[in-house]
Amino acid sequence: MLRFKSLQQRISIYLLLPVTAILFTMGFAGFIFARNHLLTQWGEATILKLQRAAHHIDMRLSRPKETLNIFNHSAGMPHAHHLQRILLSNLKKQEGVTQVNLTWRNEADQAAFLSDHHPNHDQMASHSDTKHQIMKFHRGSMIEVTTPRYDSSQKNETISLSSDLKNESDKTIGKIEVVLKFDYLIDIIRATGWWQKHRAFLIDDKGHILTSTLPEERKIFAENDNQLEKSTLYAMESMPFGTILSQGHPPDEISGYYKLQEAPWTLVIIAPGKEALTPIIHFRNYYFITGAIFILVILIIIRFVTGRTVRSIKEVSNAADKIAKGHYELSLPVKTKDEVGELTQSFNTMVVQLEDRVRLKDSLNLAMEVQQNLLPKQNLDLEHLDIAGKSIYCDETGGDYYDYILSPEPDSGRVAVAVGDVSGHGIASALFMTTVRALLRSRAMQTGNLSKVISDVNRLLCEDTDETGNFMTLFFMMVDSAEKEIRWVRAGHEPAILYDALRDEFDELGGDGMALGVDGERAFQEYRRNGWGYGQVILVVTDGIWETMNPQGHMFGRHRMRQILRQNSHAPAEKILQAMIRELNEFRQNAAQEDDITLVVIKAKPENKK
Repeated sequence: MLRFKSLQQRISIYLLLPVTAILFTMGFAGFIFARNHLLTQWGEATILKLQRAAHHIDMRLSRPKETLNIFNHSAGMPHAHHLQRILLSNLKKQEGVTQVNLTWRNEADQAAFLSDHHPNHDQMASHSDTKHQIMKFHRGSMIEVTTPRYDSSQKNETISLSSDLKNESDKTIGKIEVVLKFDYLIDIIRATGWWQKHRAFLIDDKGHILTSTLPEERKIFAENDNQLEKSTLYAMESMPFGTILSQGHPPDEISGYYKLQEAPWTLVIIAPGKEALTPIIHFRNYYFITGAIFILVILIIIRFVTGRTVRSIKEVSNAADKIAKGHYELSLPVKTKDEVGELTQSFNTMVVQLEDRVRLKDSLNLAMEVQQNLLPKQNLDLEHLDIAGKSIYCDETGGDYYDYILSPEPDSGRVAVAVGDVSGHGIASALFMTTVRALLRSRAMQTGNLSKVISDVNRLLCEDTDETGNFMTLFFMMVDSAEKEIRWVRAGHEPAILYDALRDEFDELGGDGMALGVDGERAFQEYRRNGWGYGQVILVVTDGIWETMNPQGHMFGRHRMRQILRQNSHAPAEKILQAMIRELNEFRQNAAQEDDITLVVIKAKPENKK
C-alpha cells in the first residue's frame, strides 16, 4: 500500500493516477487500432505491388505460352503444317526468346506420321522451315516451365517452356521447347524500388530460390530456420497470396507473397515491421511526449492550487501538535470562508473545549486517585482469617465500595466487612460512596449492634438524599473467629454466598433489608450464623459481576460464580479472587464493561495456622 508523507503528494497522486490511466488506456487502444489498420494497409499495398510485378512476368510468359497452346491445338487441322511453321517462326521472333526446338522421338514415329513420306530425316531432327519435318501429332501436353539454368551459349540464365507432342495412343512422339532469357522476365521487377529496398525472392513451388536480393547465395527458401520464412512457405500451400506477421508487438518482420499465374513461381517480399508501422510509431512517441507534458502541467496546476490549502492545513497540524504538548493559548486566524476556513474556526472552538475537557480529565484522575486511596490498600491476613477484595470500575470513578473495619480491641478476633453498590456510576456515585464510607466507618467505631449501626447510617444518609433520589445497597457483616460466629445486615444487597468445602454445600447469607438512602425511619435487622470455621469461604459481590454479558449476549450468572468458587476453594483468598476475575475476563472477551464490579473473598484458616 502506498504511503504519502503529505496531503499535497496524496492529491497529486490521486489526480495523476486516474489521468495517467485514462491517457494510457486511450493511447494503447488507439495504438492497437492504428497498428492493425496500418498492418492491413501495408499488406494490401504489398499484395498490390507483388501482383503488378507478377503480372509483368505473367505477361511476358503468356505470349510464348499462348503461341505454344495454339501450336498444340493445331493438330488435326487442315493444312496444319503451314500454320505450325508460321507459329514456330513467330515464336523465334518474340522478345526474350533465344531458341525454339522441335524434336521427334524416332524415325519410325516420324515415318508413320510424315505427311509427304520424305526419306531423309534424322532420328531426332530439329525444326526447320522444311514442311516435311513437321509431323502429324494428335495433341500437345500441358506446358511446363523449368527453373532457371545457366546457358553457356547465351552466357546467361534461361528458362524453357516445353510441351510433349503425343499421338492418338497418347504416346509421346515429340517435344517442342521455347527457351527464354530469365533476365528478360524479371528485369522489370528488379528495377522497382521495393525489390531493391527489401529482402525479396522469386521461388518455385518447392521452395527453390530462383532469384533474390540477398547478398549471399541461397538455394532454398527457409533453409536458415527463419520462422517467418517457414510460416510464409506454409501459407503458400493454401493461399495464392497473403501477408504473414512475425512475433513481437509490433512484429519484427512482415512478409507478403503472390503466386504467378503463368508459372509455378511465387514472389515474396520481407520487410521490417517498423517500416510498416513508422507512422504509428511516430504517433506513439508524439502521444506519450504530449501526455508527459500534459501530466507535468497537471502537477504544476495541482501544486499551485493545493499549495495554499496544504499550508493552511499544515498550520492547523502544527497548532494541534503544540496543543498536544499543553499549549492551549493558540488561536489561528481565519483567512478564508471556504472549507479550510471552517476547519480553522472549528479548530479554535475545539481548543477551548479541549482545555475544559483536559481540566475535567485532570479532576477525574484526581477523584479516581482519591477514591482508590479510600479502598483497602492490601488484603487482610489475620490469624484465623484470609480476606481479599477488589473493585474494577468501568469509568475513572465508580459507585462500588468495599472495606475492612478492624475491631478496636486487637485480640477480639472480630473484623467487619462492607460491600456496597451505589446506583449508577461515575463522579456522582463516587461522591455518594465516599459519604457512605465516612458515615459507616465513623458509626462502626461506636457501640451498638450491626442493625443499630446501619440504621443510624441510613438515617443520616437520607437527610442528604431526600431530593436527589440516590441510594446504595450494602452488605455489612461481622466475622467473629473467637466465637465462630457470623453476623450481618443486608441493606438491599445481593446475599453473600457461603461455601462449605468440607460438606461441598452452598448457602446464602440473605434476609430482609432496604437500600440505604430510601427511607430514613427504616429499621434494619441483624442476622446470625454459628459454626464458622475452617473449610468455609464467603463470597460477597456486586451485581456487576454476574450481570456481565459476552458478545453473544449471554450473562455470566450466579451458577458460574459458584462453580469457580468450588473449584478454587482450596486456594488462598487472593487466588480465588484472581481466578474469578480471570474467568470473568475470558467470558466477556472484547465486550465493553458496562458496570462496576466488586468482589470480596473471606476464607477461614485452620485453627493451628499462625
